[in-house]
Amino acid sequence: MAITDERPPAAADPADPEWVRCERCAALLYGRRFARALRVCPDCGAHARLTAAQRLAQLLDPGSAVPLTRALEPLRDPLGFTDTKPYVERLRAARASTGLDEAVLCAHGAIEQRPVVVAAMDFRFLGGSLGCAVGVQVEAAAHAALRMRLPLLLVTASGGARMQEGALSLMQMAKTAQALADLDAAGLLTVSLITDPTYGGVAASFATLPDVLLAEPGARLGFAGPRVIEQTTRQSLPEGFQTAEFLLGRGLLDDVVPRAALRATLGRLLRNSARPAFEDTPGGRSGVRGLAPGGSGRSPVSGRGGVGESPSGRDTAWQAVRLARHPDRPTAADYAAHILEDFQPLHGDRLTGDCPAILGGPARLTGSGSPVMFIGHHKGGPALAARQSHHFGMATPPGYRKAARLMRMAAKLGLPLLTLIDTPGANPGPEAEAGGQAYAIAENLRLMSQLPVPVVAVITGEGGSGGALALAVADRVLISENGVYSVISPEGCAAILWKDPTAAPTAAAALRMTAGDLARLGIVDGVVPEPPGGAHTDHAAAATLLGEAVTAAFEELLPYGPERLLGERRDRFHRFGLEEAP
Repeated sequence: MAITDERPPAAADPADPEWVRCERCAALLYGRRFARALRVCPDCGAHARLTAAQRLAQLLDPGSAVPLTRALEPLRDPLGFTDTKPYVERLRAARASTGLDEAVLCAHGAIEQRPVVVAAMDFRFLGGSLGCAVGVQVEAAAHAALRMRLPLLLVTASGGARMQEGALSLMQMAKTAQALADLDAAGLLTVSLITDPTYGGVAASFATLPDVLLAEPGARLGFAGPRVIEQTTRQSLPEGFQTAEFLLGRGLLDDVVPRAALRATLGRLLRNSARPAFEDTPGGRSGVRGLAPGGSGRSPVSGRGGVGESPSGRDTAWQAVRLARHPDRPTAADYAAHILEDFQPLHGDRLTGDCPAILGGPARLTGSGSPVMFIGHHKGGPALAARQSHHFGMATPPGYRKAARLMRMAAKLGLPLLTLIDTPGANPGPEAEAGGQAYAIAENLRLMSQLPVPVVAVITGEGGSGGALALAVADRVLISENGVYSVISPEGCAAILWKDPTAAPTAAAALRMTAGDLARLGIVDGVVPEPPGGAHTDHAAAATLLGEAVTAAFEELLPYGPERLLGERRDRFHRFGLEEAP
């Protein structure tokens, strides 16, 4: 099917009825107003289904769509299947009613001037079912993206595999999964837009394999449909089961995006997926510590021993602990708002849920515009309720698994990784333990040691034990001037070794957990200055200093290729413990 409609997305189709009744709230809507609202009910917000052609017209820049769909293929009935009517007759009727060859329409075009390949499914064609021809076309779209080195966007709407093609339709799940694996190996971004409904073989293959999963409000996604589940289990399902909102709350989607915001969201993702150039130069640009243009005039990083020259006093160490824990200290979200552009937060571990103590997603560094993957512990802010809702920055297993997912995405896309660490430690609750907290942390340590991209970690406040280390296996580890980093909290250390919790200030000094101590030990590579009085006194100034330090660190690391990064990172952690501490 040729794509000839170049009207703006809000334009009404002459075939649209004059009046439309909303399927959810039954409101009677003026047809042209409904079309201008992108077929979203202005009364209840229900998102009506779009055809594949309407979807491409809404998402792609006007005039940019070039069809990838092949010329009309002959009707194929590989099994000679007949139920109440021959399968060939059903195919013929679907073609006549939809004007499509099959249940998917593929094109390459642009979204906010960023090129992309799109495969959009059409539920009108036999319920958007996955048959051989659909599998071939989705695979062809993936191969086109591979050939043109472009991101792939999949817009899904399907009842599942096509029963009339038997096991041959089942094989399309494997075929499309392999096509997406090829894009993973090539380092190309894949995005899925889940629309209502997406079930069965499509849900269990190419709909849920991409790097980023977005869904329209109310879209349903699952392997078995709710009626099948209720009939099989003889149990009633909770309200909203399998909806986008339900899945988002369980970490199975990255975001639920209203239709009017889809183009802007996809545009951010496409801009942020640009791969920076890497060079594996013998010496790199070691020692590059210069300020970014328009910098503060202060050194972005002090070397070993540059800050905290008097760590022996217990008062100095305890003061650092108190400043690191100050409730007004900038959070990961505060820093992101200042040092990042086009930040697109992503959610969920794709297994059990999401964790508000971990914030992350692709972005660009303010000033340089360089794409990065950002991950940070998020304490929530100064209000007690906010801190409680973010678990005081203590991540659960889903949080660490979400971070791991974003790290793998960074490795695939070649994005440098920036982590900000501010946590008392990993979440100690019984649910976290039952959920495999130790396993999740261990997996992150192994994963970070193998990431083939530059990794910069900054301890911006508290660096508590393994919960902090799970984001800190990096090429360059920096610490804010009033940050602390330790194997245990001073209170815990005092209770165990001193048998006296009031000895925490003494324990803090003994643990050598201040920035100056850590720099002299070689555990951190440098210390990021803070505004006078501490980062909590001026968030913007603190963020400027942090941004300059991060930029300087990446300037040093970006010329390094994967082999050098992995070798030096391995050697860095191998050396700890081989020499006596200073």
